[in-house]
Amino acid sequence: MLTGITIIFVGGDARQIEVINKCTELDAIVKVIGFDQTQVPLHGVTHETLQIEVLAKADVIVLPVAGCDDQGKVITPFSNLECFLSDELFGAIRKEALVFTGIAKKLLKRKSEELGFRLIELMERDEIAIYNSIPTAEGAVMMAIQNTDITLHGSTCVVLGLGRTGFTLASTLQALGANVRVGVRRQVHMARAVQMGWKPFATTDSKLYEGQIDLIFNTIPTMIVTAQIISKLPREAVIIDLASAPGGTDFRFAEKRGIKALLAPGLPGIVAPKTAGMIIANTICHLVMEEFQLRGDEK
Repeated sequence: MLTGITIIFVGGDARQIEVINKCTELDAIVKVIGFDQTQVPLHGVTHETLQIEVLAKADVIVLPVAGCDDQGKVITPFSNLECFLSDELFGAIRKEALVFTGIAKKLLKRKSEELGFRLIELMERDEIAIYNSIPTAEGAVMMAIQNTDITLHGSTCVVLGLGRTGFTLASTLQALGANVRVGVRRQVHMARAVQMGWKPFATTDSKLYEGQIDLIFNTIPTMIVTAQIISKLPREAVIIDLASAPGGTDFRFAEKRGIKALLAPGLPGIVAPKTAGMIIANTICHLVMEEFQLRGDEK
């Protein structure tokens, strides 16, 4: 249980609703900022405005998956009010507070180092990333079906990167009957691809992009689908880039050549916000309970 622990939510999308509900179920003191226009009322919470005295009382602060930008702006899709974390607001966060976000940009990381509060980047954790790879793979398959006029069964699909998302996606495509080729950069991934029955190749070998390729799914967050590679693709090929913005595709050249290229980061929050929110909620609640139990044992 989270009884007596004050958790403050500052902005966020539909995923955050699931986290809020989970925290109230576990008896936390929940205060929310930027949720005054949700379609379904939030029960057991207190609506607040972004002020120094509010943040100063927080044991836990939960920011959106995107965190805040380098000007301190926090997304608030459920409110018309804009939220900015100023230097004064950051200074109100207690050193013993836990601050959760999905991905931390430079400002948030710097403030954590300067002010000493503990920053936890959820998307860097395996338990989040592996679970999130499931709705990501499903969303990628949905986009592929929507943007092609062929079945995935029998198609030739290239998956670039065999990390947590790439592995789940390649497995999903294989189960649907696609011919899966995997672009890898590490020998251990080459071996894993062979073991799974996929056709691995080095991502740097541009010759292997020649011939019939129906779909390319990129998970590598660096420029990997270059103009040189795109020039070798058939015009009916579709590129779906799942890497964090700006992605790893030369979108300008793809458009120039008439090849459809789609940037699709953050699919879990788009195609399955309830599931994605539950994944985040379970991890946050587990970590908070673990942390405060440890503090209690040390007293």
